[in-house]
Amino acid sequence: MWLFLAFLSVPLIEIALFIQIGGAIGLWSTLGIVILTAVVGTFLVKTQGALAMNNLRQSFGTLSDPSEPLAHGAMILVSGALLLTPGFFTDTVGFALLVPAVRSAVFRYLKSRIKVKSFDMGGAQQRPQQHPRDPNVIDGEFEEVPRDPNAPPSGWTKH
Repeated sequence: MWLFLAFLSVPLIEIALFIQIGGAIGLWSTLGIVILTAVVGTFLVKTQGALAMNNLRQSFGTLSDPSEPLAHGAMILVSGALLLTPGFFTDTVGFALLVPAVRSAVFRYLKSRIKVKSFDMGGAQQRPQQHPRDPNVIDGEFEEVPRDPNAPPSGWTKH
């Protein structure tokens, strides 16, 4: 229902704004503003997107929670789509999403509304043990690699 209302109300808001602004400043000025916001928005999305990618790489490098940099990247992507869509309302929302403080506020709001049941960093955190084990046993995984018969000895084995 919300999606239907958005698809219905956003074009109506845009049409009303085009009529009001076009009547106040004229057709060519209105079209110039729409083109200018698309060009400036594209530049800002490119720079903010590069910063978001660096933050995401840094969170992966430090094995920290990547949800905030991913959310910022997604909001920048939505911002770019809104800025390329002709209209004053979509441009306003798009430019607002390019402000890091606004993105952080949206992220905090969404985070409070979403319940995460589990999160795993791919083995970086110790998994809870299902049953008691011998503390002298180290659990691990291995893969047997076939040895090349023509290769010289590695020094790590006795043969």
